[in-house]
Amino acid sequence: MQNNKKELIAAAACYVLFLLLILLLKTVDVKAVGPSGSSVGFAALNSGFFKLVGEHPALYKLSAGIGFLALATVPFFAFLGLLQLVKGKSLSAVDRDLYLLAVYYAVIFAVYLLFEKIIVNYRPVLEDGELAASFPSSHTMFGITLLGAAALQFKRRLADQKLRTYVILCCQFLIVLLVLARLFSGVHWLTDILGGVLIGSALLLTYDLLSKKLMKMNKPKQSEE
Repeated sequence: MQNNKKELIAAAACYVLFLLLILLLKTVDVKAVGPSGSSVGFAALNSGFFKLVGEHPALYKLSAGIGFLALATVPFFAFLGLLQLVKGKSLSAVDRDLYLLAVYYAVIFAVYLLFEKIIVNYRPVLEDGELAASFPSSHTMFGITLLGAAALQFKRRLADQKLRTYVILCCQFLIVLLVLARLFSGVHWLTDILGGVLIGSALLLTYDLLSKKLMKMNKPKQSEE
């Protein structure tokens, strides 16, 4: 119970900090330091970090590759649910946490589409010669939310302790590697990565809390002696 309370506070803090970051990006040190005269908040910090880091195509490709792995977890768990449906021949045969996972995926992609329409700022580099939405970093958000959820799923579903530990560590390693690769690739402002970490962490913590609550609800009560 205490751990759940801490997780709830952490999730709420991430949501608040994410919204606060958006507000600050639209009001603090907003200058046209991006390509084609595009503006960004925290201009001195963001442009300074971009000049320091530069552009690294290899890191961009690495982050893109890990991003595809993160996205591949979606059809994987969808297929798992389909197998349960076919085997059990009923919607009730599918684990409830897989239904929750489907809703979670829908929320993640809704957030992605929202910030493709509501532009907080544009990337520090042109994409195919045009300005592209940059905040929050979608690869960062997808990496944390999708690989993080996969780690939680494997933690509950893999019986072999060594394999479970290995898979979870791999997911965590890929998350860290993706965030760092995206940060130093030069295709995002520093605050884009921070935004991706905040909203990605907030969504993952929310999913974990709801998943734990669902599992607790489904846990059979012990009969009284």
